[in-house]
Amino acid sequence: MPRLLNAEELDLLAIGAWILGTGGGGSPYASHLVARQFYEDGGRIALLDPDELADDDVVAVVSTMGAPLVFQERMTDADFALKPVRIMEAFLGRPFRAVMTVEIGGCNAFQPLLVAAASGLPVVDADAMGRAYPEAQMQTFSIAGLGMAPHVVSDIRANDVIIPTASGWHEMERVRRRVCTEYGSVATTCQAPRTGVEVKRHAVLRSLSQAIALGREVRRARMAHEDPVAATVAAGGGKRLFTGKVMDVQRRTTEGFLRGSLSLAGLGEDAGASFDIAFQNEFTIGRRDGAVIVTTPDLICVLDSISGEAIGTESLRYGQRVTVIALPSQPIHRSAEGLRHVGPRAFGHDVDFHSVFGEEPA
Repeated sequence: MPRLLNAEELDLLAIGAWILGTGGGGSPYASHLVARQFYEDGGRIALLDPDELADDDVVAVVSTMGAPLVFQERMTDADFALKPVRIMEAFLGRPFRAVMTVEIGGCNAFQPLLVAAASGLPVVDADAMGRAYPEAQMQTFSIAGLGMAPHVVSDIRANDVIIPTASGWHEMERVRRRVCTEYGSVATTCQAPRTGVEVKRHAVLRSLSQAIALGREVRRARMAHEDPVAATVAAGGGKRLFTGKVMDVQRRTTEGFLRGSLSLAGLGEDAGASFDIAFQNEFTIGRRDGAVIVTTPDLICVLDSISGEAIGTESLRYGQRVTVIALPSQPIHRSAEGLRHVGPRAFGHDVDFHSVFGEEPA
């Protein structure tokens, strides 16, 4: 049976999901507030374990897409989140059994919760990335070779596009990204529906629960006056890579993405060293003194050195004291096919992937 999320878990999800956003996915702040207001008004959201799905159940896969910097000005809400779902149901001629997010990282952790608040559908405890990635073909369903259509892209106004077919995942991404850019670089989506068996075989299972658990450990460390960065590293099985001060940020919104770079000057044991990170919504590659140290699909996270709060690429600014950590990626992302979709070359970095955790490709 589905269980009801409690209000505290919403707060913990916001902490954990923002860390798993790896700099992108958009801040969950606004969506978290919408969900909290729904609870204060007496509403509740049900979380469904993926094993409870029947093989032929149909699940809506939802997201907000666009440039995180724009999300700060044009925020989503429950009705906007639900809009493409209802359009997809009309196109399919049948209702959905449940809803799930395409990515657990950032604000999209809350996207199915907003749909649930507006529709009463349960939220599947799973996602298709285990983190945040900027493009549709980077999800596990794509890596597994599943279909990419139909796909609905909605605007806050009376503009909606249904993509009934596409020749491939990359072509789908190009079309929907162009649509999103015309919408003002923010849209809500309902992606290709998934059956219960597809979710159970190919999704990242119980990722909402994992994000909540990560958030709980960070909050525990703060309340105990312990180091929340160290708590995050321990809870996530991660590694600390660098501690420093933000010296420079280069940012530009192009083609529906927030692209740029971050430069840090070392502090403490890293004094005298530099660390540079490139990003396309999410952090993709990190270099210490010019040498590549970490690349996607390892999760590259930039945290406030005192609070342990994740810092998104849209919120970086001069003078911040930050710690860079890495968290392990999903095994499917380290497979040969996974690296073709989400490895460093998928982001234009002509280097091989070598995990900071010493893992060989899965």
